[in-house]
Amino acid sequence: MSSHDSHNENAHAHKPSYGIYILIWVALLILTGLTVAVAGINFGNLTVITALTVASVKSYLVLEYFMHLKHEKKMFWLFVYTSLFFLGVSLILLFADYTFLEGN
Repeated sequence: MSSHDSHNENAHAHKPSYGIYILIWVALLILTGLTVAVAGINFGNLTVITALTVASVKSYLVLEYFMHLKHEKKMFWLFVYTSLFFLGVSLILLFADYTFLEGN
């Protein structure tokens, strides 16, 4: 048996059932409805934080289950965490600049 065959067997061993995919899909639909509902309500400064939190949860679900990142190697996760770190730094700088400009 070649290493390619054993890799395919390992990939199939971690595949979730269709029921999990349906549950994640329903959760994504509910979260999308929540996003639309929150967009119509004025929470003040919490509106953006709420929208980003819901978007983060939706992204997590898609990354973990539909993109199968749950079973990736540690080196791949290093790249994911590095990109998320820089995304976070960018968002912090964006909101700091926005808050500074809004104060003037």
